[in-house]
Amino acid sequence: MKVLISADMEGATGVTCPADCLPGTPQWERCRVMFTSDVNAAIAGFHDGGAERVLVNEAHMSMRNLLLERLDDRAEMLTGRHKDLSMVEGVQQGDVDGIAFLGYHTGAGDEGVLAHTYLGNSITGVFVDGVRASEGLLNALVCAEYGTPVVLVTGDDRACRDARGYAPGAETVAVKDYVSRYAAVCRPPGRTAGQIRDAARRALRLAHRHEPAPPRPRKVEVEFDAGHLAGAAALVPGVVQTGDRRVGYTAPDMYQGIRCFKAVTTMVSAAVEEWYG
Repeated sequence: MKVLISADMEGATGVTCPADCLPGTPQWERCRVMFTSDVNAAIAGFHDGGAERVLVNEAHMSMRNLLLERLDDRAEMLTGRHKDLSMVEGVQQGDVDGIAFLGYHTGAGDEGVLAHTYLGNSITGVFVDGVRASEGLLNALVCAEYGTPVVLVTGDDRACRDARGYAPGAETVAVKDYVSRYAAVCRPPGRTAGQIRDAARRALRLAHRHEPAPPRPRKVEVEFDAGHLAGAAALVPGVVQTGDRRVGYTAPDMYQGIRCFKAVTTMVSAAVEEWYG
């Protein structure tokens, strides 16, 4: 049995502000240890439950944040950027029985610690078929097309609540409780590690590949905080500006939907100018 861990950092134990997860800062160096602790706890739990292989896909910003030298040596880690499916790279291989979303967070426009969708700012909302979408929902829709269920989600309490909408049967662990976008009541890693390990062990019973969800057209809309960003996004073929700060496109399936979304965020990132966005 093979489990894929998609490891993001904003929802990791102890992370509450941008400096905690921005590569190169002293706080990021400190929080990398707790991030790695969360991932190791999940690896241990999945092996406790009988997993034969665990692959960790780095999913945060530079995708070079986890400490490989401290990683549980029963696992393997996929690190680095420019992957076809970004946060859920590896699920398309067709041999993943279950996926865990570790360190996840709520989406742009929602309340939650460090809430955003792919870009830390600029995007104020992402919608799939009219439903506001977090990274968790976007990635879960992609995984469903490969028959892989989401079995475990960790993050703040709001991220766990969000998970009930896209993975109602999954195990969840809230490592902190939302107070504001940059504040939370945090549990120490000595406690969260045990909770994540126990949840991962239980979650393995849910790791059974199912019939892939039939691909169907998906309408994706993205709203920005400035009009020029919508113009930049509309340079992507197939993406049209539908409002002063909004673009939309229709993808034949979520595989293409998430790839087009990546192109949109790349164009928008290039159009942001310093403090003025």
